[in-house]
Amino acid sequence: MELSNLQVDLRMSLVSQFSRPIQVGIVGTGYAAKRRAETFIEDERSQVYGVTGYTPENVADFCQTYDVSAYENWQDLVTNENLDLVVICNANHLHGKVTKLALENNKNVIIEYPLSLDYKEASELLELAKKKEKLLHIEHIEILGGMHRAVQKYLPRIGKVFYGRYQTIDRKDPAPVKWTFNKQLFGFPFKAALPRIHRFTHLFGEVKSVNCHHQYWDIEKENYYHACLCDAQLLFKNGLIVDLIYGKGDIFLASDRTFELYGETGKIIFEGIEGKLITSEGTEPIELESRRGLFALDTRMVLDHLFDSKPLYIKPESSIYALKVGETAHQSAISGKSVYL
Repeated sequence: MELSNLQVDLRMSLVSQFSRPIQVGIVGTGYAAKRRAETFIEDERSQVYGVTGYTPENVADFCQTYDVSAYENWQDLVTNENLDLVVICNANHLHGKVTKLALENNKNVIIEYPLSLDYKEASELLELAKKKEKLLHIEHIEILGGMHRAVQKYLPRIGKVFYGRYQTIDRKDPAPVKWTFNKQLFGFPFKAALPRIHRFTHLFGEVKSVNCHHQYWDIEKENYYHACLCDAQLLFKNGLIVDLIYGKGDIFLASDRTFELYGETGKIIFEGIEGKLITSEGTEPIELESRRGLFALDTRMVLDHLFDSKPLYIKPESSIYALKVGETAHQSAISGKSVYL
């Protein structure tokens, strides 16, 4: 297929724009930010220009470890005219604001899911990125991970899938008083922990309706809790029924991570990292690749895309659709009724 003149001009402009190492700003100092920084530093196509974060001590440690400059706030960093790429790894409630400012200042963006805690805002950000002709890459390393790839590989062997279940219970005792246990900063569980939905929409397409319930065990500090439980049933347009269960905190006696798919000719089940394919021919173990290195892989793929126009493993529309389902789950939990998309 021949490229249009506009596509050729755009591709040539990308090559000329990044004929030098790109300058990267990182918002956040946690695990994902560290793995990103290491990859950018090791790759001759990129340099880490600066970093900012919520806790000054963490920022100072980050800067000392990776020999980068500190910024007092994210506004000053993402508006810096020297930056080509902004990587957003901070608390969920700020994702949309940071992304908007970065795009308005003509930066390419990598952001850890979710793009926003509000579906409408996320959709508007995607349109802004298209208008600015800038990359908006929403990281979903679970799609790159061994479990998802194994499911895709073995899916044809279980026939038409009619039921799925994904339970993730994370025991935390004592429960931490941090942003991931805050209703406002973390957000509604099925929007914040978006892969619980995205695994299924990526595999099986559009959802018809959602029925959801949730419960929090609050503490005295405003908006914080020491445990939460959220369950949702998704009815897909192809007839598939999926039960999702998400819980964390000190109310649970043990952690549990179980993923199941029931098909007309077999079953796929993962209990932790132990996977099995069950058919009429017997039970077959499913070997998983290590999860190590996925942030580095994601980062290198973005650099390949920016420099060589190589396709990414996921489009932002896929993540934003999963967010739409998550927002529908929130509406259902508030109303106590099933909600149709």
